[in-house]
Amino acid sequence: MTAHLSPSNIALRTKLLQLECHFTWDLAKESADLSNLQTRLEEQIDLDLGKKAGAIRSHCFLAYVRYLQGFPEDAFTNLLKSEEKGREYHGDNFERFLIVTYGNLAWLHYHRGSYTQCESYLEKLVSIKEKFPTASPTKLHPDVYGQKGWTYLKFAYKYCERAKHCFEKALELEPDESEWNTGYAIALYRTEDYNTIPEDSLAVRQLRRAIELNPEDAVLKVFLGLRLTVFKEHDEAERLIEEALEMDPSNPHVIRYVGKYLRHSGSVDHSIALLKRAVERTNDSAFLHHQLALCYRSKKNDLFRTGGAWGKKREVRQLITQCIHHLQLATTLKSNFILAMADLALHYAENEEIARAEEMFQDTFKAATENHEKMNVVHRFYGEFQQYHKKSQTLAIKHYKECLSLGFNSFEGSRSALSLKKMAEKRLDRNPRDGEAFGILGFVHRAEGEERQALECYEKALQFDFNNDEYLSALCDLRLSLQ
Repeated sequence: MTAHLSPSNIALRTKLLQLECHFTWDLAKESADLSNLQTRLEEQIDLDLGKKAGAIRSHCFLAYVRYLQGFPEDAFTNLLKSEEKGREYHGDNFERFLIVTYGNLAWLHYHRGSYTQCESYLEKLVSIKEKFPTASPTKLHPDVYGQKGWTYLKFAYKYCERAKHCFEKALELEPDESEWNTGYAIALYRTEDYNTIPEDSLAVRQLRRAIELNPEDAVLKVFLGLRLTVFKEHDEAERLIEEALEMDPSNPHVIRYVGKYLRHSGSVDHSIALLKRAVERTNDSAFLHHQLALCYRSKKNDLFRTGGAWGKKREVRQLITQCIHHLQLATTLKSNFILAMADLALHYAENEEIARAEEMFQDTFKAATENHEKMNVVHRFYGEFQQYHKKSQTLAIKHYKECLSLGFNSFEGSRSALSLKKMAEKRLDRNPRDGEAFGILGFVHRAEGEERQALECYEKALQFDFNNDEYLSALCDLRLSLQ
């Protein structure tokens, strides 16, 4: 039931909009996979992860998800559980930890037309503010900053930058609080540039800080191990992974990331065994099925890399089938799982289902556009589809360029740059007067910030394609920037 906008309701809504809770945090419903989010929050509650504040936060967040799904009664039930946990864990000071919970309750009553109850919760919040004042009217309680940060972190990847900002604010007020240090570490882990050098890694620094404050958190140790693997610090990474498994061997959150670590380190069969164990416990995890698909893909790619694929066509076919099976499950369990969708489309192509691959790619482009997320991934995969399966070098170049234009400092950008370079160099081997090939190299050098090399390539491109407006424009811009 939605409130009528009478003068009194407008005044009430104005008060509600000033609250700090899920209803006011600008969470776009279409940006999240609500079913998957519900599953993850329920799993977290069932596993009793993040006791105390975590239990309050999870029930409160789950309530908002259930509201968005059209189940207001479930939302109320979870908010009452959140309040119950607050009273249980925090004694006389419990109200300070229920600001977001009471805000959500006020909004739910408002949407149901229960204005008296709505006003009651608004009055409670005024009382809490008077009882527990902050340093200034513009400051929030650290628990509110923290809860806001965890919400952004879990809701959708595109909100991770907002999560970082919230945890930074919480840490300004409570620098030694392990909850906020943990959240900040995970947000940094998820957003740090792929090409960051070890000495500049804020994620590694913050993960170490979070582990120092909470040495029993096995998931943090796995995250640090994964990040150190990227920097080729394998000895410490392996020690951390072993510690994490020893500390919490049945935790699916630990198993799934250990499985990822093992795949990265080359122990793919061990990774598959671990991930299958985790799937037996939580079969509805899109993440686990995606990780299994990546393992089978890694085994398939290894066969091609070592030259064994031609003699093992049946095994290759089986691995492609396994990839498709787990990617289909992942994309079914988590709608708009863009990375898995793009990978599934490419595997359809490998399975010689070209029309099905094209259809899936178009669905993936649509999802990436609507969610403003991972468009570079889709362009890179679609470039590979055009290059290797449709044999259209023109479209492959177009989409690799689109990917690179969205950022060189990413795995997708660097892969696209490499593909473009290889294509251009191959063409120049056949025809040293290929102006378009020089233009491609100029584009790549410019994207990588190598302006002088880019200028030289565009000059050569114009020698053989002297009326090309794209090359002329790029050359003018480069000459101006180098003056």
